[in-house]
Amino acid sequence: LDFAFGIKGLGRLRMNAYRQRGVVGSAIRSIPSKYKTFEELNLPPVVYDLMKLTKGLLLITGPTGSGKSTTLASMIDYLNENRNYHIITIEDPIEYVHTHKKSIVNQREVGSDTETFGSALRHVLRQDPNVILVGEMRDLETISAALNIAETGHLVFATLHTSDAAQTINRIIDVFPPHQQEQIRVQLSFVLQAVFAQQLLGAASGTGRVLACEVMLATSAVKNLIREQKVEQINTVIQTGGKYGMVTMNQALVELYKKQKITYQEAVTRSADPEDLKKLLQKTLSVSS
Repeated sequence: LDFAFGIKGLGRLRMNAYRQRGVVGSAIRSIPSKYKTFEELNLPPVVYDLMKLTKGLLLITGPTGSGKSTTLASMIDYLNENRNYHIITIEDPIEYVHTHKKSIVNQREVGSDTETFGSALRHVLRQDPNVILVGEMRDLETISAALNIAETGHLVFATLHTSDAAQTINRIIDVFPPHQQEQIRVQLSFVLQAVFAQQLLGAASGTGRVLACEVMLATSAVKNLIREQKVEQINTVIQTGGKYGMVTMNQALVELYKKQKITYQEAVTRSADPEDLKKLLQKTLSVSS
């Protein structure tokens, strides 16, 4: 059983309750009452450019507990403060509660306000939104609806439990039956704007956690690779796409290490390609010396 609730004078909590050895166990996580700024979250500066978008699909990915909900809440709050939008969120459960500012923010919870993500998305365009947040793209119906909505000229935010940009793209395409995948590649190449792949690392200070973020922007090169079934080459485009604001996870880890925010061991342990990371670190250390 997974849900979120508020306690007056304390704040909001997210709770997962389960049975173990005949009794009830639970895991409870506090949800901050204040939204963090992009700088406080250690998000890259290119996020401000992405907040100017008015259409397309922006994906926040990472394992459970990697800060996806916090990043999305910060992005929605930024739009809420700076744009005259109608924002609809579909979440399971609602974690961060948004009040109306410059925008109107309507939040729908799966299970109480709608049966499923898919059923909410089937009718969402009739509610005249500018921005739609999909808490999680779990199945074919939800993914297909998100792509179609982005294609109609709306801005869609969504999450996936994937570790990097290439895996994210493959996960979306592979959900569909083989005879549809060519069409989905073309559609995804048109609507995708960016992928932020996150993980939270232990801070070098010993207290708190630090966000590491891979950023892929859907440049013309990336779009071509998606259409041509060459997704495995996307990491190379990210590596050389620094001028656009792109950064690989290993590059992000190196920067955090250089700033003494994480330890060498933490960087190596959390890298998907430790050998490449060690080469980058060695190059960085030799240049600095």
